[in-house]
Amino acid sequence: MTTMYSPETVGFASERLAEVGRMAQRYVDEGKIAGAVTLVARNGRLVHLNAVGQQDIASQTPMQTDTLFRIYSMTKPITSVAVMMLWEQGKIRLTDPITRFLPQFENVKVYVGRGGYTDLERQPTIQDLLRHTSGLSYADFENPPFDDDFPKSDLMFSDRDLSLAEFVDELATLPYVCQPGTQWRYSLATDVLGRIVEIASGQTLADFFHSQIFAPLGMHDTFFYVPAAKRDRFATLYMRLPHDPLALAPPNIADRFFNGRYYGGGGGLVSTALDYLQFAELVRQKGSHNGVRLLGRKTVEYMTQNHLHSSLLPMVLGEPMPGFGFGLGFSVIMDPAQTAVVNSVGNHGWGGWASTNFWVDPQEQLIGMIMTQLIPTDAFTLSGDFRTAVYQALVD
Repeated sequence: MTTMYSPETVGFASERLAEVGRMAQRYVDEGKIAGAVTLVARNGRLVHLNAVGQQDIASQTPMQTDTLFRIYSMTKPITSVAVMMLWEQGKIRLTDPITRFLPQFENVKVYVGRGGYTDLERQPTIQDLLRHTSGLSYADFENPPFDDDFPKSDLMFSDRDLSLAEFVDELATLPYVCQPGTQWRYSLATDVLGRIVEIASGQTLADFFHSQIFAPLGMHDTFFYVPAAKRDRFATLYMRLPHDPLALAPPNIADRFFNGRYYGGGGGLVSTALDYLQFAELVRQKGSHNGVRLLGRKTVEYMTQNHLHSSLLPMVLGEPMPGFGFGLGFSVIMDPAQTAVVNSVGNHGWGGWASTNFWVDPQEQLIGMIMTQLIPTDAFTLSGDFRTAVYQALVD
């Protein structure tokens, strides 16, 4: 989908939709981000694709609409689709305990604080992994942090050249942080799902993604490691620090997308706005896009509804997220009024650590996406401001 259409053909006012570009430019002018790409599509028609600012400040390389971004946790919905493709084939059941595929988790304990541990009440299931109720966590990023006696590891930003299998084996030596099903904890669960995809399919996660998802959808700019011929399109990664609002991210974070053996289903992909649009269109069209069907309609509908019991809400990710639920790999808007941002019931999507974000609105048949490279994702209300700029332009 590269043909541009007039916004009026799908119910937008052009002069109002231009606010999306102005909003992004203000963020650049105020020194909050280096640059950004914004994208809006409705009813399968691309009506806004714009680049502002720089891909790299030092070299003054302009941001381009085909710039490559670290999409981090926007990888999670793709991994979740891979899982559900295998579920449709009968190779995975949502009720399967993860030990069916990963017996090394059989004797993992649950951390209860102050050096204490207890036994699991039940094994986490595939569904638990998909909806982040497994008891796993992003331990080193918890807020507030765990006690000093919680076992730490360098798994997240290891200088070791680990494979996904080795990563998961080491993760199985660490405790769960709560009993499965009792809390919503954003976590490494989707990396574990990536390993389960490998075991159930007999392919590496990279090969499965390429052959079963990317190639059929025409996603030629999405991969775990940036090919040498495309590195000139790879955006520089910045971090907001107290003394420097656009500090260069350290190499162990920024450069891990150049080579390695780790295929991180939870946050390992690089993509462009137009490439990721192909995946978002697959979701909007309930499993079919570009003449291929990867999932059944009811499967996508099932994935994009809330799977969390009311006792687990509101979700907390740094701060409480009122109005949100979580499906199988996607956040889901349950009560737009509680989100404090214009939304529709049933909106689903997710974001990445470096301030990338996308959503699909099934009521309005609308896709919105913003790509930039600033850690952390909550440094500003960028994704909310983008969403407001899109929705205020919708007139029909």
